[in-house]
Amino acid sequence: MIIRPATIEDLPILLDFEQKIIETERPMDPTLIQDKKISYYNIEDYILADHTEVLVAEIDGEIVGSGYGQIRNRKKYFKQKQLGYIGFIYLKEEFRGQGISQKIIQNLCNWFSSKKIEEIRLTVYDKNPKAIKAYEKVGFQKHIVEMRFNLKNMN
Repeated sequence: MIIRPATIEDLPILLDFEQKIIETERPMDPTLIQDKKISYYNIEDYILADHTEVLVAEIDGEIVGSGYGQIRNRKKYFKQKQLGYIGFIYLKEEFRGQGISQKIIQNLCNWFSSKKIEEIRLTVYDKNPKAIKAYEKVGFQKHIVEMRFNLKNMN
């Protein structure tokens, strides 16, 4: 297995991975548009950007997983001026549970470290315990709980 930076040639596979992520997350998020194709990421721009690293996991020439790391500016009241953000972690189902996502995350951490980034964050749905467990296995800890309230449900 190799972990490598994504190229524009990888875009069709990565766009498919994005749709699979959305398909998995739609039932977890009633605020998402349910009946038409949506997109979370501008993957092509991410591949070309200096502040974002898109990685793919490849086994025997087949792309089996992905993830991106992005350097984001922080508000002035934080100690660090920038942080790293990880997203787009996806593995084909038959390759899950083999530590591949951990290797993608470790490579992203190495990239962040080379850019002098000290803190990394990500978001994950509370209703996705498998993902939470995978992130905790790498060393992530829960930090903030985001809550929502729909006023339409108010009586």
